[in-house]
Amino acid sequence: MSSAMPGMMELMQRAFRAKTAIPGFNIPYLPMMEPVVRALRDTRCLGLIAVARLEWMKFHAGGIGPVFEEYERVKDERFTRLHLDHVPVIDEDQLLVDYEGDLGLAVRLGYDSVMIDASRLPLAENIAATRKIVDMAHAQGVAVEAELGAVLGHESGPMPPYEELFASGKGFTDPEEARRFVAESGTDWLSVAIGSVHGVITEKRKEKKIEARLSIERLDAICAAVNIPLVLHGGTGIRKEYILESIRHGVAKINVATAIRQPYEALLPESLDKAREAVYDRTVRVIREDLELEGTADIINPLT
Repeated sequence: MSSAMPGMMELMQRAFRAKTAIPGFNIPYLPMMEPVVRALRDTRCLGLIAVARLEWMKFHAGGIGPVFEEYERVKDERFTRLHLDHVPVIDEDQLLVDYEGDLGLAVRLGYDSVMIDASRLPLAENIAATRKIVDMAHAQGVAVEAELGAVLGHESGPMPPYEELFASGKGFTDPEEARRFVAESGTDWLSVAIGSVHGVITEKRKEKKIEARLSIERLDAICAAVNIPLVLHGGTGIRKEYILESIRHGVAKINVATAIRQPYEALLPESLDKAREAVYDRTVRVIREDLELEGTADIINPLT
């Protein structure tokens, strides 16, 4: 990244203070990256190009190195940064992950931010694992995202009924635990569980996502406890009024995956070019209509 360009720690703080958000677009197939970058440029929206571990394990993102190489080819630093999303300590199949190796590689290559997900561990162990990554990443000026609570959807097997989950608050982030977590781990941003769900994680499952909603009351309590940028995973499928309200109440990063992946997969058998254009069209629509974030680069990352 150019030394004149602000880093992700500063950019996320600017979004947080301005009560706007930076969308993170997950890239499970490398040919999706260029149309997403083009859509961000054309809408003058600052966004993250993101890849999670499961997107090279269960899709075709290629891996940390290939993603970085493709990003270097297509990036536009006025409108884009590169984020390593969701590297779990224990993955969705309950297997231990070499998370330090994956996150360390991304930091060495030059990713702008990384995410450790130790949310399947007890609180003290989550804090310890996150602190280790924070110390390593901050030494290179790289921002860190962590997760507290359980954003469901990536587990194997059927989920319980959504309304039952929401009413019980099962897995929701606890504000007092969040206060301790942020103070002791040093994370820059916190992914919280307040009602959203992840999209499906295999190509063979094409079903429509659950229409989720968000507990703004819980979000307010978390934001008051930690006073750092909060992150919403599972952004596709949440009713728009909840998304916009969450941005006004502390969410400064919203992940989008299913909304742009499914059009690509639907048209890929017909034509790669058509699939890529479908990604561009859907990304523009998400930015303009669903998230109302067109023009945010002029606020968060203005030309000097």
